[in-house]
This record gives sequence, C-alpha cells and structure tokens, in this order.
Amino acid sequence: MKHQHKYDAQGKQLCCTLEEKINKKPDNHSDDDVHDHNHSNEDKSTFQMFVPAIISFVLLMVAIGFDNYFPQSWFTGWVRTIWYVVAYAPVGFPVIKEALVAIKKGEIFSEFLLMSIATIGAFAIAEFPEGVAVMLFYAVGEVFQTLAVQRAKANIKSLLDQRPDEVTILENNVAKTIKAATAKIGDIIQLKAGEKLGLDGELLSDTASFNTAALTGESKPDTKAKGETVLAGMINLNSVCQVKVTTAYTDSKLSKILEMVQDATAKKAPTELFIRKFAKIYTPIVVLLAILICVVPMLFVADYQFRDWLYRALVFLVISCPCALVISIPLGYFGGIGAASKNGILFKGSNFLDVMASIQNVVMDKTGTMTEGVFKVQEVVFNSDFNQTEILQLVNALESQSTHPVATAIHQYVGKIDSTIILKDVEEISGHGLKAIVNGNELLVGNFKLMDKFSISYDIDPTSIVYTLIAVAYDKKFVGYLTIADSIKEDAQITIDKLKALGIKTIMLSGDKNTVVQFVAKSLGITNAFGDLLPEDKVNKVKEIIAKNETVAFVGDGVNDAPVVALSNVGIAMGGLGSDATIETADVVIQDDMPSKIPMAINIGKQTKKIVWQNIILAFAVKTIVLVLGAGGLATMWEAVFADVGVALLAILNAVRIQRMRF
Repeated sequence: MKHQHKYDAQGKQLCCTLEEKINKKPDNHSDDDVHDHNHSNEDKSTFQMFVPAIISFVLLMVAIGFDNYFPQSWFTGWVRTIWYVVAYAPVGFPVIKEALVAIKKGEIFSEFLLMSIATIGAFAIAEFPEGVAVMLFYAVGEVFQTLAVQRAKANIKSLLDQRPDEVTILENNVAKTIKAATAKIGDIIQLKAGEKLGLDGELLSDTASFNTAALTGESKPDTKAKGETVLAGMINLNSVCQVKVTTAYTDSKLSKILEMVQDATAKKAPTELFIRKFAKIYTPIVVLLAILICVVPMLFVADYQFRDWLYRALVFLVISCPCALVISIPLGYFGGIGAASKNGILFKGSNFLDVMASIQNVVMDKTGTMTEGVFKVQEVVFNSDFNQTEILQLVNALESQSTHPVATAIHQYVGKIDSTIILKDVEEISGHGLKAIVNGNELLVGNFKLMDKFSISYDIDPTSIVYTLIAVAYDKKFVGYLTIADSIKEDAQITIDKLKALGIKTIMLSGDKNTVVQFVAKSLGITNAFGDLLPEDKVNKVKEIIAKNETVAFVGDGVNDAPVVALSNVGIAMGGLGSDATIETADVVIQDDMPSKIPMAINIGKQTKKIVWQNIILAFAVKTIVLVLGAGGLATMWEAVFADVGVALLAILNAVRIQRMRF
C-alpha cells in the first residue's frame, strides 16, 4: 500500500525519518513529495537525463521534415505510424509506466494519466506530430523540474557536507585518523590549518582563528582563546591547534542545526497543503469535464464530428495538467529555506516563511538581542558597615549558580570562587534574582524588586541611576549595590531603521531596569519600551498586541521567555550558537547574534510569498484563458503545450530566482 505523508494542523509532517523528509525515498513516494517522480534521474548526469528527449526530438524533426518539406514516397501508411511511435517511445513510455504504477497504488487521477490519455488520443485521431510534441515538451519540462528541485535541495543539503567524516586524534602523542562518529568525549583532536572541526570541544591551544561560515553564514574570522568552546563545522585558519572533545558527535550544535534544517523541509506552509488537496480534487474534475466536452455536444451540435470534439477534449486535458502549481510552490519554499540558511537564518518550516512575511510587530528583548549581553561591573557601592571583600565573595559564590550574563560579569570582576563557602537552600526567583542561606543568614542578590519582596529597606532611589543595578542584602539588611553596564550591538540601529522602513512596529520588553531599557530604546529610536517586567508581564504585553488582531514576532533567548515565544506568531532566537535549548524552542534561529538578520528574515519571507503567489496567479490565469479557448476549439495542442509545460517552466524559473537574490 502506498505511503501517505501525514501532517498536523500547522502543516508539520508527522511521519518518516529526517533523512527521508529531505531525500524523498522511492518506496515512500506519493503526490505529497516535491513532484519528484523521476527517481531514476536522481543519479544521472544532466546530459543523461536529456538523452531520451534528444532522441525523440531528432526523430520528430526528421518526420516533420518528411511530412512537410522533403516528401518521401515511402514515408506513408504503417511506416509513418511506426516512425512516430518510435519517436514517442523514449519520452512517452516512461510516463505511461508512471501512470500505471500510480493507478496500481490507488492514485488514479495523476498528471501522468492526463498526459497519457491526451497523447494516446492524439495518435488515435492520427495527430501523430502533436502527440509526440506534447509528450516531448512534457518530458523536457520534467527534466528541468528535476534539475530545479535538485538545486533547491542541494542548497539546503549543503549544510550536510559541513561536518567531516573523519578526525585526527592524538593517542600517546601519536596522530591517528578515525571516524568522527567514533570519537569519544575527552579525546584530543589535532586540527591542521584549513581543516574543519568534526565535533564540539574546548580549545587547548593558546589561541586559534576560525572561519564560522558553516554555522553563521559569516566568513569573518573568529579568534578563540584557550579554554573557549569551539564548534563542529568551524574551519581552522592558522597553525595546528588542539581541541578536547566535550560533546558526542550526534549531540553537537551542528548536528542539531542540520536536524532542524532537514525537519524544516517537512513542515509545509498552508499554501502548499491547500494546493495538494486542491490537486486531488481538481484532476478528477478535469477528466470528467474532458469527457463531457467530447460527448455532450453530440446532443446539441447538428454537424457533430467526434474527431473534432475528441481533439478539443485532449487539448483540454493537456492544458489542465496541474504540474506548474504542484512543482513551483514547494520549490519556492525550498528556495526560501535555502536562501535563509545560507545567510545564517534557520527556519523550522516553510509555514514560518509565510508568517514572517505578514509580521506587523517585532517585540524584542534587550539583553543579548539589541545589546551585546556582555556585562561589566562598573562600580561597587556597599555600606561601610560590611566587609566589601567578604560580601563580594558570597555574591560571587551565589551567582555561580546562575547562567545569566550578569553572573558572568560578577565572576569576572571578583575572580575565583571561594570553595569554602557553603550555600544552602539556593533558590532562583524568576524576574527577581537569587536567594540562599550562608552561615545561617539569608543572602539576597538581584534587582530592587527582590528587596521589596523580602521587605528589605534601602535608602537610595534606583530610578536615578541609569546602569543596571544588582542589589545585595545580607542578614535582612541592605548591603548596597553593584552597577553593571552593557553595550548596544553595532547593527542594532540598522535593524530598527530597516524594520521601520518595512512598516513594522518595534517594541522592547525587558526584565532589566526601566531606566536602562529607556536609555537603550531612546538611543535606537524605539518609542515603545518597557522595563522591570516579569515573564508574565511580557506575556500580558504581547496579549495586548494580539488582541488588536496584529501579528507578533518575539525576539529573545527562547528559553527564559518560553511563554512569550509560545504566545507569539513566531519566536525568533538570537544566539543559536550559545544555547541548545534555543534551537529547540524557537521557530526561527539567527545563528550569529546579529539583529540585522531580523529584517532580512522578514524580507526573505516576503520575497518567498511573493514568488509563490506570482506562480499561482500565472498558472491559473494562463490555464483559464487557454482552457476556454481549447473548449471552444480555438486552441490547438501547441497552445496546450505552452499552457502546461511553458507555464511550468516559467514558474520554475521564477521560483529559483530566490536562490540567487541578495538580501
């Protein structure tokens, strides 16, 4: 029994492995596939694919020459018929075979059946040249379609080649080449200049420069220092370096990215799902109409000629073939996903290309999205009643329990963690900070909302200080605060300008101090900005926008802001290289932390949707016109060929444009 792909309400494919979703397996073939029927063509060269069409074309041209320009006395009767049958065979028989296979699987009304009926019918009424020509052009169109699909898939599958199959490891200082998949955590990889890293690891050499294009789409060298994380897919640019493997082959960042890109091709946009359902209903209706065009006039036309009306019905069948839609629409979305991935933007499905095209509001977090997320302690203001060094050590020990960038800044400022400090009952209070018991006393480190929550009185006005403040309380007493500053990203201003040019509203929501948020927002020209927000406050703000029936894209880390990401029409994660959870949570992942990729992602979505609808309108408009002419006897098989194969080729050429666009 034929395998039928299953999709959920959002268009996500629920069956098949990730590999099968990209590499459409012949035994899993159905009309849900990307029109990939010529499986035998997959492993052939371009010339080999065109050989049957070339043979058919040469024989057809010779026959037309004998018929019209160089008459031959012997080229008549059964000789002429056999000649045209031989010309038809290379391109026609494979299609007839596909039609029979489809019927055997229960898919009766396929485009193969339409073309088979139309061309065999043309032979039945002795229109040999037209019968051969229709199938010839159809076959040429199929080859171009196959090439276009292969190109689109290759753009996406190019990521699969970013991970080397082998790595060189050091065993007792002796270099040994092994399969990357067999490397173990703790192995030392020796990476020569120009080589690509096969697994995630920790750099053991003092410094090394890497090309990160495989992961971010950017070829700008990234210099790493000893102890820093380096990822599979990065290319070593300088001298030999050593990397200690920290992650299994299948768990590397690149593996997760590859899985996501593969899965994206199996998540269909509503337009694709509609066209597939439409084609299943449309094709049997077309066959019925063709029969009626041939038979019904018998009852109303005085000089009814069966041959003439059969010819009109056959023309109608050729015109109505839905392949222009069935191929060009998925191909457009393939191209969009491929174009995005080349620019370091990963869409988790073609449905999100559609959503991004219609986004009206971009709601963004501040830290790590519009700012670098690299904090530095500016000053420490503690009450003189406390020992500053001792309190800083306690704060450093408590902040080591958090992965927040603020914790990193404090650790860099204070230095090594005092291992003699024993923390008990450590608790992270969402949107507030951290709490623990040290030496029997309560230690609080967080924002001033944390102080208010635990009724700690303080004698300063937090709103009077622009920088981010980290308040500290110990033994129910206010100790003081640290000021921490972050810097705005280089391309943040460009991002806001481009979003405004697209007519998209920008809103900044942050849990950071409101004065800091307003300062950043004012610097960038964002009019709507809100600080001091808890996760539930962000949810409420987004709900207010959705209540106006407007679409929302939320840009953040995809982990702490999970409720907002789930609520938004599309969740965009910054920092795909920094968090595994980000890749799992978001709908779109921007791999290089550049906010300017947000308007680029929207633009790619808009261009993809534009091309898809151009193809839909082109196909329907041309086919409707020629269908009417064909039914009225004003269109021949030649016009029918243009309406089918010609429109399909034009749609394909239009669809592949997106793969060449610069965004």
